[in-house]
Amino acid sequence: MAAPSSAAATPLSPVVVPLWAWALLALALFGVYLLLQENGALLTQAQAGYLHELTHDARHALGVPCH
Repeated sequence: MAAPSSAAATPLSPVVVPLWAWALLALALFGVYLLLQENGALLTQAQAGYLHELTHDARHALGVPCH
């Protein structure tokens, strides 16, 4: 005798992601952008230069060319 399949027609319920998780994701992506790509597009040249010097070694460790 074959056992009946209990998962034959079970619909999947949608996953609800809380708002704070989306905000945290946006903040993390912005931080990654500043670390890897910011060269004066959002900040002034002086601010971008200061940020560049703060993250210089991390950029090279991640393989990001910066000069």
